[in-house]
Amino acid sequence: MCDDCFRMPRLSRRSLLWGGAAFAGAATLSLRNVSAQSAAPQNAISPDEALKRLMDGNARYAANTSANKDYSAGRAARVSAQYPFAAILSCADSRVAPELAFDQAPGDLFVVRVAGNFVNDDGLASLEYTVKFLNTPLIMVLGHSNCGAVSAAIKVLKDKVTLPGHLPQLIREIKPAVEAAKARKPDDLLEAAIVENIRRGVRRLETARPVLSSFVQSGKVKVVGASYDLATGKIAPV
Repeated sequence: MCDDCFRMPRLSRRSLLWGGAAFAGAATLSLRNVSAQSAAPQNAISPDEALKRLMDGNARYAANTSANKDYSAGRAARVSAQYPFAAILSCADSRVAPELAFDQAPGDLFVVRVAGNFVNDDGLASLEYTVKFLNTPLIMVLGHSNCGAVSAAIKVLKDKVTLPGHLPQLIREIKPAVEAAKARKPDDLLEAAIVENIRRGVRRLETARPVLSSFVQSGKVKVVGASYDLATGKIAPV
């Protein structure tokens, strides 16, 4: 056999440096993975803690001091799992962006959106999923000022307007809130109907059997209502 067969390949200084850096990087990544696996998930908190985290984030947003600016951070870690600490049932209005309004990063919020932020079966199933399988401790029904969906429901009831397509189906979901608000003869029917619509959503989710009601009764999950002010960016409880 030739002597060259037993000779080790010559390694340059650059190769050694790159090899050392790669090993160090792999070791660091391994340690981070171990640390991430041993740490409690971010949503292993109480409903009240989750609510405080939301409202603290909104205070930052309204003051234009948002902390979340690098939305690529943690992207790789989110590939295999998600741990949202709050679920938001929000209006689909383009002016309302829950992650921005609460100054939260991707993976922090489980957001369900529909025009008028009412509870339908599909939205309910999605919220059941995040509570049952993702251990989300807080659900917020988030309405907003000057809601077009609620305003449309008021016009249909007052002026007997006929809407095209599937819009009448959406109006039927919001109509009970408008009627309940109108019965109290408020000075601002739109604002009163927006608030009533939020509260009706909260009540339905709190009592939704068999999943959500059991979590609410045990204290593991809280359902709250809030309204987003388009002009100020502030979110207030309802």
